[in-house]
Amino acid sequence: MADRKIRIPFPTPASPLVEGTEVAVKESMERWTEVTLEDGSVLRIKPTVLSAIRIDGQYDPEGNPMYALRAGQMLTVVSAPDTLRRPEPGRKVN
Repeated sequence: MADRKIRIPFPTPASPLVEGTEVAVKESMERWTEVTLEDGSVLRIKPTVLSAIRIDGQYDPEGNPMYALRAGQMLTVVSAPDTLRRPEPGRKVN
């Protein structure tokens, strides 16, 4: 995909929309993150980066270009305590 110009929301004092250049993802190594919640549930989360937008004229303190990401996420419940699970049909709930 060729780079293309796009206007996106980005917090700047001058404007709520800024010009950026959409850059396709060439390669991505997305790993699962496992999170244990206080209620005993265990979740697995994995980001999926679709593309990056390089914000024209915006740089971090080290002089690197700033990017915004177009991303989604996958979420899986690995386990949950029985007290949080939906009762099975015909099973009594205590």
